[in-house]
Amino acid sequence: MPDAERILTTLRRAIQHFRDTPGRAGRIVHLEGATEVLVSGDLHGNVENFRRLLNAANLAQNPSRHFVLQEVIHGPYHYPAGGDKSHQMLDLLAALKCQFPRQVHFLLGNHELAQYTQRRVAKGDLDLNECFREGVGTAYGGRAPEVYSVYQELLALVPVALRTPNRMLLSHSLPPASKMDSFDPAALRQDESAESDLVPGGSVHSVVWGRDTRPDTIAAYLTKMDADLLVSGHVPCDDGFDTPNDRQLILDSLGCPACYCLFPTDRPLALAELVQHYLFTL
Repeated sequence: MPDAERILTTLRRAIQHFRDTPGRAGRIVHLEGATEVLVSGDLHGNVENFRRLLNAANLAQNPSRHFVLQEVIHGPYHYPAGGDKSHQMLDLLAALKCQFPRQVHFLLGNHELAQYTQRRVAKGDLDLNECFREGVGTAYGGRAPEVYSVYQELLALVPVALRTPNRMLLSHSLPPASKMDSFDPAALRQDESAESDLVPGGSVHSVVWGRDTRPDTIAAYLTKMDADLLVSGHVPCDDGFDTPNDRQLILDSLGCPACYCLFPTDRPLALAELVQHYLFTL
């Protein structure tokens, strides 16, 4: 059984580091001091792909490179005794944030939001929220309620969007056209999200749950967020990535192939250049 006291200490330190991230304005982070950004797609508990991404990031040797992870929980990996093992990704992420507090970032995904709000998300007949809690119980026994509570503190404050110096926007998804008029970027700049922003139709919920990739929808979202290109996740991609329009790159880091993007921030980038020169396969 993992050392609960040790992971609680690490999680609480990581939470403070997330609060203190340079450039943070509520749940938006304007990346500071970044000359390069490595961003992954959805991971869903895939620890091996996380390790490969970490090796590619090589943060110790690249102090101005920033590393962005998203959608780390609710995966296919389970304990023999029962429960989802993907809480391990939160443990690893917390340790990494403590080691590289300026360089490591975690984008809220729809599965993290579902876990935080306890709004049911299922795969077949499996309740993924309950399976996650069961996994925490399997790992931490009698200390599981305390560990789970601190996980919830973490999910309450991690960013919903990141902006780079060259006007790239990173978010898990984007609001659908039907919610775009009511989507308010100011809601993302609040230190504490209002309940109305976390439920269907709310600004945070829309950013992580939408699947509308039509060009007009992307253009409207980028205008509201004052950015030129979007790098997102959320949509499974057979090739590890997709470009459904001329202003969006979707990444998927879960399966095989799994892709990530490592791009410079010192100049504007077109989508074709991003895909041709800065897209990589694990």
